[in-house]
Amino acid sequence: MRSTMASMKTPLFLFLHWVLQCAVCRDVTLPTGNLYRVAGFQLSVPCVVSGYEGPRTQDFEWYLYRDDAGGNQIGVVSTRDKGFPYAPFQARVRNGEVRIERDSGDKVRLVIQRLRADDQGKYECYTPSTDTAYQGSYSGSVVVKVIPDTLQISFTRSLTGQPVPEGAELTLTCSSSIRSEQLTHLSIMFGRRGGAEAPGSGAGGGEVSTVREIISIDNLLGIVPGRSYKKRYDDGEITLEKRNGGGGQDVYLMKMRAVQPDDTGSYFCEATQWIRDPDRSWQKIAQRTLDIGNLTVQQIAESLSVTSSPRGEVTQQIGSPLILTCEVLGLPSEVTSGLLVQWMKRGSVSSDDVGSGGVEVEVARMSTDGVVSWGDDLSRASGGSLEKVAEGRYALKLFSARPSDTGVYRCVVSVYAGRTNPGPSTAATLTQKSEGVTVNLKTKDVLVSVAAQLPRGPLLKRGSTITLICNATVTTTGPAQVQVQWLRWPIPGPVFKRGQGSAADAASSEPPPDVVKPTQVAALMYDGVAAIYANGSEISIDRLSAISYRLRVHAATTADQGMYACHAEAWGQDPHGGWYNTGVRAESNAVTVYLYARADDLLLIPLVVGVSSALFVGIVIIATVTCCFMKRLAKQRARK
Repeated sequence: MRSTMASMKTPLFLFLHWVLQCAVCRDVTLPTGNLYRVAGFQLSVPCVVSGYEGPRTQDFEWYLYRDDAGGNQIGVVSTRDKGFPYAPFQARVRNGEVRIERDSGDKVRLVIQRLRADDQGKYECYTPSTDTAYQGSYSGSVVVKVIPDTLQISFTRSLTGQPVPEGAELTLTCSSSIRSEQLTHLSIMFGRRGGAEAPGSGAGGGEVSTVREIISIDNLLGIVPGRSYKKRYDDGEITLEKRNGGGGQDVYLMKMRAVQPDDTGSYFCEATQWIRDPDRSWQKIAQRTLDIGNLTVQQIAESLSVTSSPRGEVTQQIGSPLILTCEVLGLPSEVTSGLLVQWMKRGSVSSDDVGSGGVEVEVARMSTDGVVSWGDDLSRASGGSLEKVAEGRYALKLFSARPSDTGVYRCVVSVYAGRTNPGPSTAATLTQKSEGVTVNLKTKDVLVSVAAQLPRGPLLKRGSTITLICNATVTTTGPAQVQVQWLRWPIPGPVFKRGQGSAADAASSEPPPDVVKPTQVAALMYDGVAAIYANGSEISIDRLSAISYRLRVHAATTADQGMYACHAEAWGQDPHGGWYNTGVRAESNAVTVYLYARADDLLLIPLVVGVSSALFVGIVIIATVTCCFMKRLAKQRARK
């Protein structure tokens, strides 16, 4: 039994020794064949050596065994011997058509730039030994089959080079086909070459040609947009479709919905033939590029003009209609573009300096789909209109001009070239403003005077009703109304020290303080509607006569005391019966209201003090008597 086991150990030991040696022995790896490649195009075969000893940079030699050479080898190219190539390859190696490209010290590629039919055969990659012992494989081989070139490409219409207006639609067609006994796939790519400034070239730098992929159908029939065109593809502005054509050719149609100035350049179509190698990788085996022509995009900014009328300055009466017209010229007729038209107004601007002063606000706008919306002054929606009166002409109409309509008006037009209904995130192609139109309105001479008073009466106390009177008069021609607003400021410190608050002393001729922000108490609008702003107080406001307005604060608290003033604002009536703010206003004098404590509140303090004192004295007396009694009782018990 022992002899049998000893006899088995020797072969097992030899087998394990051989496995360990082979684990580190030389190995040469090439792709799995057969490799089908197209005549006239590039062949690239990688070769990798591993498990070797010696320097990291290994030498490689390539041999070809042609099908018709009877098994004889032909030296193709070597990394260590320039005289290695045989006669069929000597000239091709010298001019670089056949070469070895090194990826690393132990990995190279055999490159044949233009494959010929007689290049078909078995290629062997041999690595001369640098090992201490000869073991492993020193060469590998792969079979290359050369198939004929059947890739065809054409176009039906080329670009003429004539300028195309910005926003126009561009349509490019490309036809391609392949006829091969092998299963190959076809991909189509539309691209553009254009001039771009070289990075870091500075002011004196030249231009370099850049090639950009627009959109393609890959070898698996998937649509792939170029990196620079992905957003436009996602927005539906660039499409590519495949159609069946005549003569066995497929037609590929690319549409660019709205061309931009950056689209200027030379356009081409590229067809690529693909095959799947035995290792499941897709390889490009043939490619042809066809120039379609040059495209020049003419920018809208070169021809667009936006004008407004009437020009310059307009002066008219309040209440009369105001009509401003905006005209857009220079848009190319062959391009359908969406227009966003806005009327902007800058108030408080003199005719001598149209471009400055005030804040520019939107009066009205018409969107690209014709919907009209109004700016901050929503009342204009019923008192005005914005209409498209003709192609490229838009009229803003204010039926009854008000003093607040005075200012400088501009028409702002945003053009969406080639897009009739742009999305909310779509940027305008171009935005242009018209010259300003200064609108002046002749106002009537209006004079407003106002005075506030606190009627004489008993001292104001907490819980009393505060009554304040505002007398406001308007001097003007025609109907007029007054809008009254009551404001309250805190009482300054010195006022408290003087102890004001009686009916006789409460009225002050001083103006309201400007440092502290006032609190809105109540208002009576020009149309008789009351607005109460103060919270937590019972307040009423009414009109006693044509010029007198009354404010009453019921059950007043300390929060209601302060300095009161009324503001009066004059409103006029236009010829159409509408009311407008004349912009003339006045402030009254300040009336100081201080609330005294009630009699009940004054009696409460001595009452509380007296009761507290009586309780304290009683507690002291009881404590003293109790203490003395206990001591006396203790002495009596001690005697007994």
